Amino acid sequence: MVTGKDLIERGWPEGRVVGLALTATNTLRERGMDDEAILHELEKARVNPASAADEALAPLVREWENIRAAESGTADELRAEALPYDVWGTDLIEGGTTDQMEGAMRLPVSVGGALMPDAHLGYGLPVGGVLATEDAVIPWAVGVDIACRMRLSVFDVSPNVLDERREDLADVLLRSTNFGAGSKYKEGRRPEHEVLDDPAWEATPFLRGLKDTGRAQLGTSGSGNHFVEWGIFEALGEVGDTSEEEGVREEGAGSVFVPGREYLALLSHSGSRGVGFNIANRYSKIAKQKHPRLHKSVADLAWLDLSSEEGQEYWLSMQLAGRFASANHAVIHAKVAQAIGEEVAAKVENHHNYAWKENYNDREVIVHRKGATPAGRGVMGVIPGSMGDPGYVVRGKGNERSVNSASHGAGRRMSRSAAFKGIPEARWRSYLAERGVTLIGGALDEAPQAYKNIEAVVGLQGDLVELVGRFTPRIVRMDSGGKPRKKKRR
Repeated sequence: MVTGKDLIERGWPEGRVVGLALTATNTLRERGMDDEAILHELEKARVNPASAADEALAPLVREWENIRAAESGTADELRAEALPYDVWGTDLIEGGTTDQMEGAMRLPVSVGGALMPDAHLGYGLPVGGVLATEDAVIPWAVGVDIACRMRLSVFDVSPNVLDERREDLADVLLRSTNFGAGSKYKEGRRPEHEVLDDPAWEATPFLRGLKDTGRAQLGTSGSGNHFVEWGIFEALGEVGDTSEEEGVREEGAGSVFVPGREYLALLSHSGSRGVGFNIANRYSKIAKQKHPRLHKSVADLAWLDLSSEEGQEYWLSMQLAGRFASANHAVIHAKVAQAIGEEVAAKVENHHNYAWKENYNDREVIVHRKGATPAGRGVMGVIPGSMGDPGYVVRGKGNERSVNSASHGAGRRMSRSAAFKGIPEARWRSYLAERGVTLIGGALDEAPQAYKNIEAVVGLQGDLVELVGRFTPRIVRMDSGGKPRKKKRR
């Protein structure tokens, strides 16, 4: 019987590669292969990975390729100087954020980028950063919450109901939403949506294993800055209905709204939940294994060649996460609309934390928007403010200097821990009360004072987007799990 000790005595290194070999051994043995033949196949995978065509050996082959790259590969050399990129709102952006962006612009696969006025420090790429690469996708430049998304539904209903039926509308949010990092629906209460029949779930064993997570979390929202809220929508110009499928954004026909009039609206912000989180973690680890000598300052920006098996798997998985995120919002908005007995007159929605194939400087590139909104010519999106401040519906102008992008919100000016320490709770509550905002859940780290001024942020983007609508929150539903993080004792 083949054991780990047998392999180590043959010169195999201890660790993950031995475990993968034993997994392959079990599969081959179940097929009726004897131990001598199994050892032959394992050694073939070690000596010449390209010659091992059996599917059972594929994970082992990839691990040996990673080991070879780490042993004999040269460092992925960074550019001596960062490629130039444009910044909107330099005065609103802290220095460390631009340092992080410059690191991204030194990657050998980078071909363009931009920094939005809501930018702040992130992991790998700044939140508010846009990065264009050639033939490569960077899981950590997309982020953990893949395809985090905004959706605005506007009803042909007077917003006066926000005062007349405030308790009822607040109750609708409580009954129709489910918040929290691990939130899910129990069997028997789980909503249905065609995304669960998407054939991509069967494309890889990894995605098959995530389908149950998707089924349980469909129609739920996360923690942090995720929300579902009632508010007042005021049309500032023509508002077209939009849809997004696999990164293709189409502007619908015409407007049903009268500029200057106000309407009841529902706005939500959430992503792909545990599905996206697990995809991001898996493929970011694989990317780092592929580039073990990448300078530590940009190690989180390790990439996958889009033509590689892993790159194709990530791309397919990311797109599925995008469709799942869209379905999450569709389920929530359908439940809320049904609860109030009204039909949606128009909707606007868009991803951030995603990567798109787009044309930039006359060539096809991969555009990563880590907390940035697509703003190609005619593309509509939503830039929210905070729980106490308005957000805006925008139409992109297609500015190539920003890689056809705009900000995805106001952007944080205080970290979560700083907000807990520096914002008095009475001041937070008073701010909401003065603006007539009812808060369900929520925590101090999401107080409006923790965010940049949305009017200043939007005002800096006149060359990127035009404003076609304003959304003012009135009843806000968020997770209440936020709390200060205690420092570990050493």
